[in-house]
Amino acid sequence: MTHGKSVRARWARVVLGLSVVLLLTGCGKKEEVKRAVPATLITVAQAQTREIEVLEETVGTVESVVDPRIAAEVEGRLLQVLAEPGQEVAAGELLAVIDARDLQLAREATLAEINRLQALIANQRRVVERNRRLLEARFIAPSVLDESTAQQAALEAQIEGARARLAQVERNIGKTRVVAPFAGQVESRTAVAGAYVRVGDPLFRLVARHGLRARLPFPESAAPRLSVGQTVRLTTPTAPQHPVTGRIEDLKPMVGVGNRAVEAIVRLEQAPGWRPGASVNAAVVVGRRSGAVVVPETSVVLRPAGTVVYVIENNRALQRVVQTGIARDGWVEIVSGVSAGETVAVDGAGFLTDQAAVTVREGRE
Repeated sequence: MTHGKSVRARWARVVLGLSVVLLLTGCGKKEEVKRAVPATLITVAQAQTREIEVLEETVGTVESVVDPRIAAEVEGRLLQVLAEPGQEVAAGELLAVIDARDLQLAREATLAEINRLQALIANQRRVVERNRRLLEARFIAPSVLDESTAQQAALEAQIEGARARLAQVERNIGKTRVVAPFAGQVESRTAVAGAYVRVGDPLFRLVARHGLRARLPFPESAAPRLSVGQTVRLTTPTAPQHPVTGRIEDLKPMVGVGNRAVEAIVRLEQAPGWRPGASVNAAVVVGRRSGAVVVPETSVVLRPAGTVVYVIENNRALQRVVQTGIARDGWVEIVSGVSAGETVAVDGAGFLTDQAAVTVREGRE
């Protein structure tokens, strides 16, 4: 019995020793795995100082300075329609012709009335002159001369009225030729040859090549920072390849119930492809901030601690909680947390943690 207990005790010590050896071996392997984790491959850049533009941004609309609608100014039947949608027209180019025959007849009748009145006036002047001589010879009473003089004045007033009617008729005859009031492109046409139109009936709609402006609404909070003459950068979906730079030429209050917003007016020069009624994205330069510290936007990442940038020192990533400002053109302003000249992680920053080992890849510095 004693011999059996001795054997079991020796086997127990052997098993315990092997267990300790295996445990120590496993710990060593874990440490080796930890030591074998590679450094994160990143690119870096220097925090820079730049002048940053302070912008007020909004979305507005484009409108024409001139009314793009062309309507009939006289009644009549449309004899010809000479313009089609999409057609480029010059200022003064003929677009349509309205029947002018009724107006021409009215002109002839008015001319005949003028000729009749001229004959009556010539005769009445002779009557007045004769009555004047008879009165001097005391053959007639003064009232006779007064009556003939009044008749002459009445005839002269009638002929002035007839001449005014003639001018109006001739002006209306000119309006039967519908012409483009400005250079542009025919956007739409409602005129149909043979149709009878009345005064005010729409015929065409033109898109002006020039004479456009943008109306830009801003909230009350932005009003103190806006002023006439400030630079405005504008883009529109109808011509994204043609951005326009202009200046505020007027500021108008938009006062309403619980609203003291302001509207900026910007005249658009050299704006090919821009159309009235289109939306416009606008950014007004309300100030400039010089000496601002900026880093690439990919350097700024979110962590539980907040918004952070990783500063690289001795191949280690040091987490810095930062306060950001204006972001523009791929760069972000750092108000606090990073100084100009410090090296920050760029590509790969999103994979870093504080004190992580890094390997810097050439090419971004």
